[in-house]
Amino acid sequence: MSKLLDEDMKTVKPQGDQQLLEQLSKPEVQESLTVLIEQLPRLTEVLITLADNFETVKSLATDEILKEDTMNAVKEFARPAIGTAKKVAQNVMEAKELAEENNEVIGVFGLMKLLKEPQVQKMLRFIQAYLQVSAQKKE
Repeated sequence: MSKLLDEDMKTVKPQGDQQLLEQLSKPEVQESLTVLIEQLPRLTEVLITLADNFETVKSLATDEILKEDTMNAVKEFARPAIGTAKKVAQNVMEAKELAEENNEVIGVFGLMKLLKEPQVQKMLRFIQAYLQVSAQKKE
């Protein structure tokens, strides 16, 4: 069986060599090889730098203490935002329920009374300030 493989290799190798020679005889391939050879010192530097960086990244990626510390830092940073988001979502759901239960028509005098509410005033001041900032940024 190894004789058959040897014979197959002998027939394949000359064909492979012929294709290689045909490729090497093309001007664009020769030009590319020339550029590649001229750039070998720079490519070597790049590969050495990449190899060094790869080792550093690999050691950082496999460092369990670093992973744990990073996860703890992210959790500590995100905890206040998560708490605030939960409160906002809860308030929105409660407000939606109250609004659906209340079928009262709000008239002009009801609106005037609402305008005196501290939260409404705070919201209106925010909207006014936001619109002023937006107008300034457009200019």
